[in-house]
Amino acid sequence: MKVLVVGGAGFIGSHLVRRLRSENQRVTVLDNLSGGYATAVGDADLVVADINNAKKLEELFSNHKFEVVVHFASLIQVGESVKDPEKYYVNNVAGSISLLSCMVKHNVLNLVFSSTAAVYGMPEEIPITENHPTNPINPYGKSKLMIENIIDDFSKAYGLKAVKLRYFNAAGAAPDASLGEMHEPETHLIPLILQAASGRNSRLTVFGTDYDTPDGTCIRDYVHVEDLVTAHLLAIEFIHERLDGATFNLGNGNGFSVNEIIKCARIVTGRPIQVEFGPRRGGDPHILIADASKAKNELQWHPRYSDIESIVTHAWQWETNLCARFSKP
Repeated sequence: MKVLVVGGAGFIGSHLVRRLRSENQRVTVLDNLSGGYATAVGDADLVVADINNAKKLEELFSNHKFEVVVHFASLIQVGESVKDPEKYYVNNVAGSISLLSCMVKHNVLNLVFSSTAAVYGMPEEIPITENHPTNPINPYGKSKLMIENIIDDFSKAYGLKAVKLRYFNAAGAAPDASLGEMHEPETHLIPLILQAASGRNSRLTVFGTDYDTPDGTCIRDYVHVEDLVTAHLLAIEFIHERLDGATFNLGNGNGFSVNEIIKCARIVTGRPIQVEFGPRRGGDPHILIADASKAKNELQWHPRYSDIESIVTHAWQWETNLCARFSKP
């Protein structure tokens, strides 16, 4: 199978690329390296370009016959999207239209799309099913929902088959600590907590302590990156076996508050973690917890690392690996 992984040098994309290559699949990665690293794609073919570069896309699709495209390329920072929405609509939405148009032109009609729980906005019920109303409250979530709607229209008009995967909070790292999160700047909670534990940061800032939750901090559903990779592989199989596409939530169905994650990290690392409290960030819902029963029933997706201790432990092993790397002369 020949697979194009768009955004394959990033956190989740690079883990998928590694798994595909371990199964001897032919993989090409398209990434502008704005948030990813060339070293993360291993021996996969890497094309450094932006999805808004129509010329590069045309050249790529003319030279390869891809069977499926997995689309990760996206700006993902909620706070930044509130401050600079234009950047998110140009990169996420316009870039996706450019990619989809090239796919249709070259008759590449199988797509796995990386979406997000942010499309739901403030949840009306917990846990959240795929039938929950979509009402995103920040430009990041709005951009992802726009892309989902565009994909649906392309499916009806051009025969595109797509699986849309709505992640909750991706976390963790490769269990052997050889691959993990390395965003610059880092905005995800677990790596920020662990950077405070390792000493790469002096402290962690917790944004908001007055949410409508038991301890006042946001509650999220964390899903291991390796389990997300498994879901993508199952989604690729699903596309080849079905005449149409589908949408799936990916989460563990368990919610943990910011304070609970900090407590877990202190136990896993055995280190003190300095915390300071700040005001809420714009666009953060109180609680996001997935109902992923549809993915379990239809994709046969069964997360391997569903406990929060494993997720934090693997992320900590990756953080200590990074610290060893950074400390070398």
